[in-house]
Amino acid sequence: MTDNHLGEFLRARRAAVRPQDVGMASYGVRRVSGLRREEVAVLAGVNADYYTRLEQGRERHPSAQVLDALGRVLRLGPDAHTHLHLLAGTAPSNQFTHTTDRVSPALRQLMDGYPGAPAFVINRTLDILAANALAEALHSPFERADNLARMAFLDPAGRQFYTRWSYTAQTTVSNLRQAAGLDPDNPRLRELVRVLTEHSADFTDLWSTHAVRGKTQDSKHFLHPDVGPLTLTYQVFDVRDAPGQQLVIYQAESGSTSAQALNLLGSVHATSNQAARRS
Repeated sequence: MTDNHLGEFLRARRAAVRPQDVGMASYGVRRVSGLRREEVAVLAGVNADYYTRLEQGRERHPSAQVLDALGRVLRLGPDAHTHLHLLAGTAPSNQFTHTTDRVSPALRQLMDGYPGAPAFVINRTLDILAANALAEALHSPFERADNLARMAFLDPAGRQFYTRWSYTAQTTVSNLRQAAGLDPDNPRLRELVRVLTEHSADFTDLWSTHAVRGKTQDSKHFLHPDVGPLTLTYQVFDVRDAPGQQLVIYQAESGSTSAQALNLLGSVHATSNQAARRS
């Protein structure tokens, strides 16, 4: 990663917006993917040379008003808009200070109190810091259930486990991009990106798009070798006493085949653990 985070982000997001997306006519052969710099400048109401300097890293202190205008032109969602302001230093950063990766005993007890729902705690770089028994069972196809990004891109089980792998890959990289805006100098993040870039062309391509998305709620589709297909929804909760940690809880629709499969998974996992303790 270079130190021109703002310029790289603007350039990547400009490439993702077509003229027709913003009501502009496009004539002839275009040499660039997406909007030209001059077109972004006109639509945002800024000088073209000024915008060029922003992308090149020669200007690093745009006003909040300029950033808001650029965010509208580049069609940024709420998470990406906040990310843009963080990169430019116009958003408060005190709430994003680095925190411990130690999960409190109270939170571990809370997760264990939901035996029918996979629950685990992650940090900004998607390291799994703690998990209850059903979450461990859910992720048992992986060699190591240590980091959601590494599991998706580098573990051979990832492409079979995540049946919508392309979507999972996109959202995972978007989550890491958000982390890069919140804590760009995080050594763990830098090392993780280095390893993923070195070993996964898919990750490298997605990382270059600079798409940003926070982890809130969504559905996940899995194929578990022990119980078959699972469709689960998840909710993500910020851990208030440990900023940067998030509690992720999965659940299946009541009475569904996924709920039955999840119950079976818990039984299979408990039985195998009991057998292992006896041996």
